[in-house]
Amino acid sequence: MAPPRPRAILVDMDDTILAAGQRPEVLLAVAREFADALAPYAPEPVSDRLETALTLFWSDPERHRIARFSIEEARRGVVRETFATLPPLTPDLADRFAARFSAVRDAMGTCFPGALEGLQALKDLGIRLALVTNGSSATQRAKIERFGLAAFFDHIQIEGEVGFGKPEPRAYHHAMAALGAEPHETWMVGDHLDWEVRAPQALGLTAVWCDGFAKGLPANAPCTPDHTVVSLSELPGLFAR
Repeated sequence: MAPPRPRAILVDMDDTILAAGQRPEVLLAVAREFADALAPYAPEPVSDRLETALTLFWSDPERHRIARFSIEEARRGVVRETFATLPPLTPDLADRFAARFSAVRDAMGTCFPGALEGLQALKDLGIRLALVTNGSSATQRAKIERFGLAAFFDHIQIEGEVGFGKPEPRAYHHAMAALGAEPHETWMVGDHLDWEVRAPQALGLTAVWCDGFAKGLPANAPCTPDHTVVSLSELPGLFAR
């Protein structure tokens, strides 16, 4: 039997509604652009080393919490540290590489197929929607404006504007209060297993994991989502009408 229709749904933005270029592919593309400057190193091992360094950097919760307010600066620092282990690559080259990576990845940003249609379908059903995203106000507002997301939401909550973010309990409580909803009638949808599944489940929300890149639940997943979707367009089919 399908669960009852939620009164409210909290929706993540990055890698849930919006898809940036996949980092390994972008790193390799930029490394190939810089092939002459990276000599004597080939583009492939340089991009592999950068991917390893960036994965390690962003997997640290404390560094992630601080650096997500200055993502380009954080990337530049990681590239500089990596290039320092690859003489004769210079800090200036690292800065140019990091800037190009940011530009290419931002330019590749797009909405996942079915994302906007799914949001519109939920809105048409009368479900109250909140966009709940971490990061800085300037960065996230620019994305909201670029993709016309504001029209879909009754409440927009950006970490850099309210002073707190996921997975802090008050981030979810604040959004629910804005929508006039209680945990038992609220769903959280997003790609981050800690922020959009484990943390909201602990508060009594139903958690929907959005596997936008169709990679499947990791074998070492820290929790089990209540539901899994590849596209937000699948959400209306999860609950009773």
